Amino acid sequence: MGSDTTPAERPTEYPTDAAAFVCEVTANQRRLYAFILSLVRIPNDADDVLQETNLVLWQKASEFTPGTNFTAWAFSIARFQVMAFRKRQKRSRESFDDTLIELLADDAEAHIDESDARRAALRGCIRKLRPEHAALIAERYEPGACVNEIARRAGKSPKALSEQLARVRTILLKCVTRTLAAEDRS
Repeated sequence: MGSDTTPAERPTEYPTDAAAFVCEVTANQRRLYAFILSLVRIPNDADDVLQETNLVLWQKASEFTPGTNFTAWAFSIARFQVMAFRKRQKRSRESFDDTLIELLADDAEAHIDESDARRAALRGCIRKLRPEHAALIAERYEPGACVNEIARRAGKSPKALSEQLARVRTILLKCVTRTLAAEDRS
């Protein structure tokens, strides 16, 4: 550790498997950010709270029990960081009390498993698409992708490409719906 941190900022004991811990933190960054953003609503504030949360996660790494639900543990830390942030945020006109923050956090946590199941179903359904359809979906959802540009490269009109995308999205929606229904039955 660099000399710019105080002993109070350093974890007293590193996790047994630091690499596995870092993988858990990294794998959960998007979920943590979405969770925090749902509570603070301003992206820059969510970025700040996420950084604070990551620092606390590392400081408390030795308290995490491998094999338990890392996401739930990280969310509880994020929840406390949001509350601490809100207390420091006296200047904001849009202020929520801790009870509302708790309700919002509980609701967001309840939907995590549902989001994970939908994402997994979508990944599986994309793998079932014809290769050209999967490639089209991948190309369309690249950051900065534009239907007009994709259509130009494919030699199609933007309208024709949009209609093709709509058909592929319908196929994906039906597949995801079937997959989730099948999981609910099992």
